[in-house]
Amino acid sequence: MRNGAISRDGVLQALTEYDDLGQDEFLSKYGYKPATGYLLLHDERTYDSKAIAGVAHKFDQGRALRPDELIGGRSHAARWLARLGFTIRSSRSPDWTRDEIILACDLAMANDWKRLEFDDPRVVELSALLQTMPIHPEELRNELFRNPNGVARKTVDITCRHPSYTGKPTNGNALDVEVMNDFLARPAEMAKVARHIRQGLVAGEFQELAPEVEEEGDDYSAPEGKLLLRRHRSRERNKALRKRKIDAAVRQGRPLACEACGFDFEQVYGDRGSGYIECHHVVPLHEAGEGRTKLSDLALICANCHRMIHRRAPWPTPGELRASIEQKHADDRRAAAALTRPRRAADEQVPNP
Repeated sequence: MRNGAISRDGVLQALTEYDDLGQDEFLSKYGYKPATGYLLLHDERTYDSKAIAGVAHKFDQGRALRPDELIGGRSHAARWLARLGFTIRSSRSPDWTRDEIILACDLAMANDWKRLEFDDPRVVELSALLQTMPIHPEELRNELFRNPNGVARKTVDITCRHPSYTGKPTNGNALDVEVMNDFLARPAEMAKVARHIRQGLVAGEFQELAPEVEEEGDDYSAPEGKLLLRRHRSRERNKALRKRKIDAAVRQGRPLACEACGFDFEQVYGDRGSGYIECHHVVPLHEAGEGRTKLSDLALICANCHRMIHRRAPWPTPGELRASIEQKHADDRRAAAALTRPRRAADEQVPNP
């Protein structure tokens, strides 16, 4: 926040002034407009988060900030208030994730890629299911979150981008088109993905998975969406399963080297790297199903190759990644050889001007 930080005490003083003046007078006094993105919740009342943050600056730094002095707009103010321990709630529903769009596309495909109405029982059922999906935090769920009207609207956004649609498309987004194209290219596979997501939600299995905090710029992706990817990672991180896989490799006299690139942690790091390797579940869950994981389903790979496999769909197997690494090395060797190859005399002749 420009010109100085705000404190929790400053925010509380701004809330008191807001209560004393009322919303209209408070916003008018400091030149703010009503919040359209994020609201601050305090003592069962809601407040305009950006205005509160700007006015709190007065109590901490001597003057209130103008709206244009809040770098990053309303979301920046909301993050500052959240860091101070205040509850922030979005005033609009969050963007749809791939998992949610997969379920909406599955419904649209079942309806022959035609729009569905808000009172269709299948839309009502999907609305209730999406509200149980543990992707969006509570503070981003308003009273309209994934209600039947919103779900029906999403099916319109999807179906109007279908190749057979002849009307004017709505303002959907690129992810709608991407997931729909996946369904058009691989309908059976994507229907299976949707079925596994739906089964996990109905059984409450995803609720048991701790949400992951993603690093900024994290570009891991999966054909099956975040929820199945989280369960996939949970299997890979099963310590007992990983230990059994490593023990099996040691008993067979094999080095704990990456099955894709050959990296050996002990060779590089000595004692610190002894016995260390990551474990990767080779077959995605939408293909493997929910059966017991066998050691043959797992591969021992290094952290770099693990990340490269998960980076984007379709996931290569460790063998396929190894082949691409070997191909890259072969190409590099050929390029280097071409640079060092003696030039023929004819190549060195300079034509007369």
